[in-house]
Amino acid sequence: MDVSPHRRRARRPLLSLTAAICAAALAGGCAGPGTPGSRMSNPDTTTQAAAMRRAVNDLQTAYETVIRNVLPSVVQIQAGENLGSGVVYDGQGHIVTNAHVIGKQRTFSVTVANSEQPLGARLVSSFPQQDLAVIKLDKVPAGLKAAKFGETSAVAVGQIVLAMGSPLGLSGSVTQGIVSAVGRTVSESSSGGGTGATIANMVQTSAAINPGNSGGALVNLNSEVIGIPTLAATDQQLGNSAAPGIGFAIPASMVKTVADQIIKNGRVIDSGRAALGISGRTVLGPDFQPAGVAVVTAPRGGAAAKAGIKPGDIITKIDGTPVPTITSLSEELASDKPGQKIKVTFTRSGATKTVEVTLGEM
Repeated sequence: MDVSPHRRRARRPLLSLTAAICAAALAGGCAGPGTPGSRMSNPDTTTQAAAMRRAVNDLQTAYETVIRNVLPSVVQIQAGENLGSGVVYDGQGHIVTNAHVIGKQRTFSVTVANSEQPLGARLVSSFPQQDLAVIKLDKVPAGLKAAKFGETSAVAVGQIVLAMGSPLGLSGSVTQGIVSAVGRTVSESSSGGGTGATIANMVQTSAAINPGNSGGALVNLNSEVIGIPTLAATDQQLGNSAAPGIGFAIPASMVKTVADQIIKNGRVIDSGRAALGISGRTVLGPDFQPAGVAVVTAPRGGAAAKAGIKPGDIITKIDGTPVPTITSLSEELASDKPGQKIKVTFTRSGATKTVEVTLGEM
């Protein structure tokens, strides 16, 4: 999965709405008084049509206001051969983006809204487990504008949102959609430069996301960034290409948690993410279907090792829920917290065991 934006102009849906309004007005008999066969206008119909026109104009004005307020805070990032987006986090030149945008690079070329020439930047720190990173401009240009981040708890399904970034290298692009769902747990592919992270509580949106949109801004109509577009769903029936209208953004609350720690401490010291304390791989059963997660390592002092789980064990369930793959195991743990107790079922030498594990921190 990878997030990227295909952006339709915000006015196109407004034009179709205007056409629908005119059709409604014509159906209500809006021919002029001098037209043969015309009838006297219905005052209620005229009032409704006027109200609809005002609503369309108000929405268009809201879109344009949000774009003026937020787009100057969205930047384009060139990281080696990778091209992505970022959001200005503060007035000191810190920019938050996706870890998969920066990859293994340590220096970057950043194009900001108020500068025609790319600016140099360096890595502060990356946190691939949440697919987030912070970079810092070498020189802060005058007028650099930091974005305002909203509250994740206020994000609601059906809320109108705009996605801003540099899809396919088209800097300053904007698409529109709604919040389709909240609280999604999504796993990112580790191929093609992905981090392989499993991320909980993501915001799902219908706003178009295309390559290059990663690390940009998902914005509400209050001009607040509510998420960082990160992933687009893929459809196997479409040759694993992006599924239209299904994109995911890391919620603003997690973005702020990670970015604040990186800026203050140079790294994330409290992720809030639970860890089982193993490395593992998916194993296949006799039917050649995924059947569990083989423990490759279980470091001494880790959560699994303390509970008696050893390399070679095959984990099959977490709290009674089957986990046939390493991805499903990660997804099952994604919403858990450090210190939480869970039941882990595994097989060893043909025998099935269940132990209680107190989760550690990622």
